[in-house]
Amino acid sequence: MNWQQVLEDKSLRDLPYRIELNAQGQIIMSPVKPRHSAYQGEIIALLRRLNPDGRVLAEPAIETSDNVKVADVGWMSYERYLKVISSTVCSIAPEICVEVESESNTSAEMMFKKQLFFEKGCIEFWLCDGDGGMTFFGKDGQLQNSVLVPGFPFRIEI
Repeated sequence: MNWQQVLEDKSLRDLPYRIELNAQGQIIMSPVKPRHSAYQGEIIALLRRLNPDGRVLAEPAIETSDNVKVADVGWMSYERYLKVISSTVCSIAPEICVEVESESNTSAEMMFKKQLFFEKGCIEFWLCDGDGGMTFFGKDGQLQNSVLVPGFPFRIEI
């Protein structure tokens, strides 16, 4: 299955899960709890307020070397946003890709997604843990804080 087929499949439209595809074109669905959504919403609100010179995206689908992966939150400059807005999937990653850890996520899975997003042009990868703690990564490793959004907090309160 490819991403266009996923988008056109009426039986998948109203599922309460985030859908991704693996390298074999198999659908991967991740159920989300309210706590996860609350962190996601707060990150979106903070990004919009602290870095208004771009677009904040909820669950952007990104074409990667392991098929389509979905970040929980993305931030794109207007220049990059204009390149993908009319597409069915982002051919380039947002400059900032954020993942909110779920109980079902492994550290290896998060680091794999981080690498996939960096391969597609991500500049910073942020990880929000189950208690709202934020960890920031650049292509060369962990950062003390975000370079693109220096005022972003180290802990999200919900």
